[in-house]
Amino acid sequence: MAIDALIFDCDGTLVDSEVLAAQVLVDLLAERGHALAYDTVLAQYRGREFAHFVATLCAQRPGLEADELTQTFRARSLALFRERLQPIPGALELVRGLALDKCVASNGPRQKIETCLAVTGLLPYFTGRIVSAYEVGAWKPDPRLILHAAALLATRPERCLLVEDSLAGVQAGVAAGVRVAALGLDPATLGELAGRVSVIDGLDAIPALLG
Repeated sequence: MAIDALIFDCDGTLVDSEVLAAQVLVDLLAERGHALAYDTVLAQYRGREFAHFVATLCAQRPGLEADELTQTFRARSLALFRERLQPIPGALELVRGLALDKCVASNGPRQKIETCLAVTGLLPYFTGRIVSAYEVGAWKPDPRLILHAAALLATRPERCLLVEDSLAGVQAGVAAGVRVAALGLDPATLGELAGRVSVIDGLDAIPALLG
């Protein structure tokens, strides 16, 4: 079945924000007396609902305050994104050349999504085509975010291709019934989902999946 539209995750798929965000979190925790390795933070943060991630941190580490940590993280990470954020290799070239309709569906708040896309030059390609989990009220791996994106594109889920770099995002896509391209995820991480998705190493592989 042909693909009529694409749904992109944002962080780690279109923009290289996760590595910067994870470092901000490491620094914030260290400032509050809680040392946590960068790789551990990145693995726990990637693709998850941020409020759940912070709640887990606060439950495990006494003295952390969820609202304060969240507000400080949002302010500091947005400032860092404006200074240093880069697109994922091939992202600009891919979206510039796409004739198909497309949107972004992200677990992040709209301000973060729009900031990341604007800084990297991607925002003009997604005008009126951004879906935030905070507005839908559903975070990956809940499929409702992806179904909302398909509805925005006025396309049946099975005729959409979702491009994702997190296990939670892949799980959401499979549950929603869309086709899924898993970017940079190895079969061991995907588990039983590996045989149900297209595993790709870079965005340059996307055009071959659209035929």
